[in-house]
Amino acid sequence: MSDDPETARQIEELASDDRPLLVLDVDDVILEFIRPFPRFLEERGFALTIASFRLTGNIAERANGRLVEQAEVWALLDEFFQDQATWQSITDGAAEALSRFSEQAEIVLLTAMPHRHRAIRRAHLDALGLSYPLLTTEMAKGPAVAKLRGPHGRPIAFVDDQPPNLVSARESVADAHLFHLMADNSLREFLPPLPDDINVVQDWHEATPKIARVLGL
Repeated sequence: MSDDPETARQIEELASDDRPLLVLDVDDVILEFIRPFPRFLEERGFALTIASFRLTGNIAERANGRLVEQAEVWALLDEFFQDQATWQSITDGAAEALSRFSEQAEIVLLTAMPHRHRAIRRAHLDALGLSYPLLTTEMAKGPAVAKLRGPHGRPIAFVDDQPPNLVSARESVADAHLFHLMADNSLREFLPPLPDDINVVQDWHEATPKIARVLGL
């Protein structure tokens, strides 16, 4: 897997830190996505039907039932992220968990979204009191996780709602502690069984003590 050069540049800007590392996805881990997104779609004449763990093929025009093509999905997501401050609130327990870890661990938010949305997301997170470093990536997350860890083998935990991102992290950092957390657990029924080395947690209240333990906090 290759690096995203812009992500690598963002990582180079971070201050050196040798504390245990906690890397967190944003959408449906720190900020709600799958709950507000259908309301956003409704305002624009679309409906989301969750029939699989993907957006393309599950968004339809309400007036005629036409399924939205991939390019239109990207355009809707682009609009949603431009206006994310209106729609996305903090997931339950996330702020408290991060506050608990912040003095003993380096916390970095790693979000898979176009780099052009980074400033908007940065402003929204700051407004919510989540002033942790934010990285955007348009490629696989594993190389970014490895680069964040650095050469010294410090304990690392990575939390994401997308199994492929967790697998990518494992491929790049074999001893990373991986946590699968979803803001809406009803979507788990659409996922295949996860690899045994991924810790499945139902919410931040379950995740917090488990993350603390693997990071030695």
